[in-house]
Amino acid sequence: MRKYYTLAIIGGVIYGAMELACRGYTHWTMVILGGICFLAVGAINEVIPWGMPLILQMIIGGGIITALELATGLIVNIGLGWGVWDYSNEWGNFLGQICPKYALIWVGISLIAILLDDWLRWELFGEEKPHYVIFGRIITWKEK
Repeated sequence: MRKYYTLAIIGGVIYGAMELACRGYTHWTMVILGGICFLAVGAINEVIPWGMPLILQMIIGGGIITALELATGLIVNIGLGWGVWDYSNEWGNFLGQICPKYALIWVGISLIAILLDDWLRWELFGEEKPHYVIFGRIITWKEK
């Protein structure tokens, strides 16, 4: 459990810091959501074989983050009325909670999450050395 708490805290803090840097503010629920997203995206190659192309992992990661953002938005923004974010002015939005623009951003951010999660699991917890399939070639991390 220590591993998952550590990863969730790292992911949550990084996401909160990213929001502060980009928007100038964040909300405590975003730190929690960031931690959950980091764990979920990190679990992709725990469930699916390492041989999956990195771009496909990124697309799945973006989908996971978008789904978790929708679920959280339905609870905190619509259900509780906290107004943490509102994408109502964005093209293609769904209930003001998700939209194509941010779904694409999450695909890019998932790359950061995938690489960081794999590196942390390898360095801190002795898990398998990360390797990725990029344009049909296997790319691995350098030895410790």
